[in-house]
Amino acid sequence: MSDDDGQIERGTPGASARREHERRRAKREQRVRERYPRLGTVVLALSNEPTHETAWARGAAGEEQVAQALATHLADGAVVLHDRRIPRSRANIDHIVIARSGVWVIDSKRYVGKVAVRKPLFGDERLTIAGRDKTALVEGLATQASLVEAVVHETAPEVPVRGALCFVEADLPLIGTLRCKGYPLVYPRALAKGINAGGTLGDDLVRALAGELATRFPVA
Repeated sequence: MSDDDGQIERGTPGASARREHERRRAKREQRVRERYPRLGTVVLALSNEPTHETAWARGAAGEEQVAQALATHLADGAVVLHDRRIPRSRANIDHIVIARSGVWVIDSKRYVGKVAVRKPLFGDERLTIAGRDKTALVEGLATQASLVEAVVHETAPEVPVRGALCFVEADLPLIGTLRCKGYPLVYPRALAKGINAGGTLGDDLVRALAGELATRFPVA
């Protein structure tokens, strides 16, 4: 993976999720201390962080794990942008990889449980994790990929833009690659292997696309 990216601001994986976790924790601690001026510290010590709060920390850790795997396994020349803000939206993109094989939009997920794709006789495929319908994750990825594709194809319509859901703890099939609505559901090392497979983009185009995407999708 390339470390020579000029003035491209690559971002910090999981940074915005960690900030949100800290913001929520600080707000909760403030409420507790205001309600229990004398015993606030004790109450906080005896209580657990609520799930809606810890989810942000878990998400940040997942982004960091995926980023580390990409840094370790991607081929030289690839550029990775982390934690990018989508203009006019509260959403963000976890990782954008620009490599010889094209542009990849990656959504990191840290779920526990079996990942499966249900294919009903009628209707669209459904993604389930630990038995719960999580198809919205794929729909969110599709939206992110379409936004990135629109930017890439303004100047390089021949460059493929792909998306992937990358899991760090969930149970995926040991053989083959699971897909939902055309998007691969993979572990980090398999993701890096797919990104490294083939491709004809030259280094100059990779860097040019990375610079444009870094500008259009700034650090969150």
